Amino acid sequence: MDAIDLLKNLVHRPIAALNYFWADLDPSQLNTHPGHHPNSITWLIWHTARETDAQIAPLAGFEESWTADGFAARFGFTDLRLGTADVGLGQSRDEAWAVTVEETAQGKALLREYLETVYDKFAAWVETLTEEDLARVIDEQWDPPVTLGVRVLSVLDDAAQHIGQAAYVAGTVEFVDLSRS
Repeated sequence: MDAIDLLKNLVHRPIAALNYFWADLDPSQLNTHPGHHPNSITWLIWHTARETDAQIAPLAGFEESWTADGFAARFGFTDLRLGTADVGLGQSRDEAWAVTVEETAQGKALLREYLETVYDKFAAWVETLTEEDLARVIDEQWDPPVTLGVRVLSVLDDAAQHIGQAAYVAGTVEFVDLSRS
């Protein structure tokens, strides 16, 4: 198995991991901040999609789904630093808390649809890559310079961590929301 085959497998893992807990995730849990933590399940899933979208679209040569597919408007984030360019990095607690969706089946579906749209495009692009593509340097600001392959792995590693965090929060036995206290 070569690197391309591994990436073809790996790019499907964030959605597969989401499937382990998605059906059991109650929409009322989406915006909850256990222990006053800034990152809710909504934020974790949104950030996973948003960060992947913002990093992969330019590399793949397509417009971000956030704007191209109308997700910016559908999420309705108009306050704070939630413009089209923001992906959730460096947000204040209040900015992270502003990342919410309706605590309904529609809000839950919107989160999943955005993640699936981004990862469907990502997977289709990975299918076109070659070993030579993976070796291409895309960022010389680092030592060593970052190759396309390393960036793709970095994005997928981050996605795995955030989906895992969302699964943990969703799977707590007693879901205690201290954010409203």
